Amino acid sequence: MAAAEDSALIAASPCRRVRLPRMPESDPRILSHGHVAAIVSAAPKPYDLLLEILAYTGIRIGEAFALRRSSVDVLGSRLVVTESLSDVNGHLTFETPKSRQQRSVSVPDFLAARLREHLDARVEANRDALLFVGATGQPLRYSSFLRRVWRPALEAAALLDVTPHDLRATHASWVIDEGGIVMDAAARLGHAAGTVTTRHYARPVDGRDAEIAARLNQSAGTTESDRARGGHVILNAQRRLAP
Repeated sequence: MAAAEDSALIAASPCRRVRLPRMPESDPRILSHGHVAAIVSAAPKPYDLLLEILAYTGIRIGEAFALRRSSVDVLGSRLVVTESLSDVNGHLTFETPKSRQQRSVSVPDFLAARLREHLDARVEANRDALLFVGATGQPLRYSSFLRRVWRPALEAAALLDVTPHDLRATHASWVIDEGGIVMDAAARLGHAAGTVTTRHYARPVDGRDAEIAARLNQSAGTTESDRARGGHVILNAQRRLAP
């Protein structure tokens, strides 16, 4: 309506000063390590490795599609994220990552080993060679990846309503659950502010709330036991001091 007013198609926009309702936000699905393993095992090679990269580094799927041989620091066991592949109306474009956040992300040892094997067996020697390509050797397209890899793997793993983006949210939650702080997760995801990570990505891991309650119960029991022992010590001392 504002554009129509600017183009003199209408005298004034009826939407002026009308606040739009806040769009509801759906929480991401946080997966367990077992869920991720089930999806990965059902995916065809080498895309099973791509899914592990998404889950255990938290990088965006466009950033994963844009990874090249030069992106892998074998000695440092890390990925250097400098590009992202986007598909807009059928046109593929390599660009800098969202928010211009070029970064390096350390990878677990098991993933570093798998990356080394993948480089030796499947990736061209050219430093600019993409780590993952489509069936025709061209860069991956998101729609094709969903159809050929993601949805069949989900069906085989008996999981519903899970998106590749949920792997990114899952990683953020894992990082914090493993003792990291919000900014640790934000740095790995490429967020300039931790508030973005907590608002849209990191969520409590299923079952962790019950574990926290159990630990609190154990701590409370220990405290009660200490109090009881302390009370007995004081009582016995008073008895010894009594005339």
